Amino acid sequence: MVKSKLVQANEKIADAVVGGYKKIENGVVGTYKKIEDGFVDQFLTRENETVEDAKKRLLEEQAQREAASKEAAEKRVAAHPCPNVGKASVERSLEMARASIEASRNAEKH
Repeated sequence: MVKSKLVQANEKIADAVVGGYKKIENGVVGTYKKIEDGFVDQFLTRENETVEDAKKRLLEEQAQREAASKEAAEKRVAAHPCPNVGKASVERSLEMARASIEASRNAEKH
C-alpha cells in the first residue's frame, strides 16, 4: 500500500510539472508568434497583403534564394579544374593508412 501511495504522489507531481511546462511553453510560443506577426505586418507586408500571404511569399523567396545558391555552388564545383582532388587525397590517405597497418601487423608476426 505504501508503494502505491508513492506512485500516486509521483504521478501527481509529474502531472503538475508537465502542466506547468505546457503553460510556459504555450505562453512563450504564443508571445513569439504575436511578435513575429507584428514584425511581418509592420515591416514585410506589401500593399493589401495579409500577414499570412507575406509569410508565404517570404518562404517562397527564401526557397528561391537557396536554390540559386545551391546552383551557383554546383557551378563553382563543376568549373573547378580538379573537382576530385579532395576525394583523391582522402583515398590516398586511406591507402597509406591501410599499408601502415598491414606493415605493423607483418612486423608483429616476425
